[in-house]
Amino acid sequence: MTTDDAPRSNSFPGHNNKQGVGQSVPRKEDDRYLRGTGEYVGDIRLSGMRELAFVRSPYAHARLGAIHKPAGREDCVFTAADLHGVEPIIANSGLPGFKSSAQYALAYEKVRHVGEAVAVCVAPTRAEAEDLAATVVVDYEELPALSDMLDAITPGAALVHDHWGDNLFLQTQVAGDVDEIIRTAPIHVKRTLRTARQCMSPMEGRGVIARWESRLNQLVLITSTQMPHIVRTGLAGCLGLSEEQVRIIAPDVGGGFGYKGILLPEEVCAGFLARYLGHPVRWLEDRREQLAGNANCREHHYELNAYADRDGRLLAVDADASVDAGAYSIYPFSACLEAAQVASILPGPYRMQGYRCHTRSVATNKAGIVPYRGVARAGVCYAIESLMDDIAVQAGLEPWEVRLRNLVPAELMPFDNITNKHFDSGDYPEALRRVVKAIDVPGVRARQAAMQGPVRLGLGIAIFCEQGAHGTSVYHGWGIPMVPGFEQAVARLTPDGGLELRVGIQSHGQGLETTLAQVGAEVLGIPIERIQVVHGDTALTPYSTGTWGSRCMVMAGGAVATACRELAERIVAIGAKLLQVRAEDARIVDGAVVSGERTVTIAEVARTWYLRPQELPADVSPAGLEVTGGYRTRRDTGTFSYAAHAVVVSVDTEMGDVKILDYAICEDGGVLVNPMIVDGQVNGGLAQGVGTALYEEMPFDAAGQPLATTLADYMLPGATEVPLLRIDHMVTPSPYTEFGQKGIGEGGAIGPPAAIANAVNDALRPLGVRMDRLPITPHRIVSALMAREQGVAS
Repeated sequence: MTTDDAPRSNSFPGHNNKQGVGQSVPRKEDDRYLRGTGEYVGDIRLSGMRELAFVRSPYAHARLGAIHKPAGREDCVFTAADLHGVEPIIANSGLPGFKSSAQYALAYEKVRHVGEAVAVCVAPTRAEAEDLAATVVVDYEELPALSDMLDAITPGAALVHDHWGDNLFLQTQVAGDVDEIIRTAPIHVKRTLRTARQCMSPMEGRGVIARWESRLNQLVLITSTQMPHIVRTGLAGCLGLSEEQVRIIAPDVGGGFGYKGILLPEEVCAGFLARYLGHPVRWLEDRREQLAGNANCREHHYELNAYADRDGRLLAVDADASVDAGAYSIYPFSACLEAAQVASILPGPYRMQGYRCHTRSVATNKAGIVPYRGVARAGVCYAIESLMDDIAVQAGLEPWEVRLRNLVPAELMPFDNITNKHFDSGDYPEALRRVVKAIDVPGVRARQAAMQGPVRLGLGIAIFCEQGAHGTSVYHGWGIPMVPGFEQAVARLTPDGGLELRVGIQSHGQGLETTLAQVGAEVLGIPIERIQVVHGDTALTPYSTGTWGSRCMVMAGGAVATACRELAERIVAIGAKLLQVRAEDARIVDGAVVSGERTVTIAEVARTWYLRPQELPADVSPAGLEVTGGYRTRRDTGTFSYAAHAVVVSVDTEMGDVKILDYAICEDGGVLVNPMIVDGQVNGGLAQGVGTALYEEMPFDAAGQPLATTLADYMLPGATEVPLLRIDHMVTPSPYTEFGQKGIGEGGAIGPPAAIANAVNDALRPLGVRMDRLPITPHRIVSALMAREQGVAS
């Protein structure tokens, strides 16, 4: 690591060692959450506010006929024809060949998935609005529905969008030369894998309140969102307003996971109605709306071929991947982010000579696919890690040995892989070795050999890298219409010596009010209880693309550090005037400006500047104690955190039950700003990964009807299903970020599906059975075992 590339250290050496970067400080925001004083959209009441309920399509695909409003209540029911001047939501990819879709706030001419909003009803209470919605009669002409992406790409399939001619949003191709490797490689493994469509399940659903401020000629939208500034841009475009006419406020947000990172048709409707009706309106999503029509994510299909030498060294991967993108391209990420990422990240942390990948973003009669924690990565990790296990079987090696032979070694870092991903730093083999030791592979193998009866033991391993905080070049390359660039933060000293930090990102569970305050404490030495982090209001905060892609502590943390460093220089300059010394002879130590034995507190500096300016000399700079700092990583390619997961499971071959007996993770997120919060993020991600592996699935019938529209049907893991986790932290600083930190918010959810699937297959391998579809349910296990027995018997 060169001096120029090294992470920046604190320029002011008297930083807060007890609360700064690297300390497990309790979360500031938890006080209000635990006391029940948080404020969510559902807690907010405005004078004269009316409630909204939507009439939603019971069909997956149908032409719209007449919509009959109840007599005498016509002015309380709105259809697409009533939303004068409202433009559809458009999210076009910049990649060549992309086909555009128009998502109307209320369905126009056709409905394309169950749950699509057809009309909206306004009433004093939600119950009255729902009763009114029940009286609206809609004439539908049902059309053939596409509920499976593989059916949608067959010749003669019905068309989701009639003018396209097929059902492909986009196809992409990474056209590497692998033909010679295919002809000569001694080991060839082939897998067909599929992941289920899931539904995100934040504790708080979506919700929105809209009011029109006539004095300011401004729409104020209070909404549960991860990206207030992006919602403002999209909403203004749909409503024909300039952006200064739209203010977005995000109060406390009860979980996001990507689901709250999009512009909703319901937000567009609420914004229009608030202005049209002249009083505030509110919509709160119920769980059936969420499951049936709003929160779909993750549905991949893979045809995979991998080639290796006899020693298990990976030579090439040849892949064909399809992603079910649903009916509409979702703003702002488009319908193609998932598939575009599949092509670029499928090689994972491994070296190989050849790579080829063809992807499709397929339109079906389902809700549009929404980015979910670890976008594309959970499926990709499952795909490549399944191949690595198959190579190990053919090579006669332990799965971890094959991985160790193929991982990028530490001495090659930084490393550009076969798809030009720039791995910034790390020691992947060491992470693998540590987790193999933690799980005690020899002991597990001995227990396997000794077990008898229907319950079998399995060991699974997975390793991955997580690109986070990636910037302009990466997202422009993926073609999404919203490309992140610079990040800004405002640091302002208050007259009594407190610190206000204003950031454009949005916290929805990551503890950002704490960790960003820790950055301020690191630079200025101000106690974090005197640091207020302001976020979630476009009128108060600098522009940001928001919270997604494990970017906040790298980008917003870097911006806060930059602003605080400049503010520190101003504080020192004023403090030096008060101490009657040169600025270069003064520095900040423990929240004070110090020069030799003389000292003046930051609070005294602030009071003098704001309240007693007559005590300052005439030549003091008028710039003041408020700074906007901008930040961009020293390379635009992002940071690469990584983790190795190891799990031991038992599989009951009679009942199909899978139990997780042991789970260990070795992760490396660079310098951890708050290790306790990182542990919480990894544990939470693990719970979601367990759901992906074993429980969560939104099935559809042939007519496109979702079949798990309540939490009695949609299975989520609970406390008894999520194992106690052992975490080992490695710390390899990123050379491109402010403190050496890396994005780590999604990592906990990426590894579990692959590790658990490999463990189940390890247990079932002696029986000649392999599970190739997630989730691995008891029914699928028993069915596969029965089919194997019947095949052997015949």
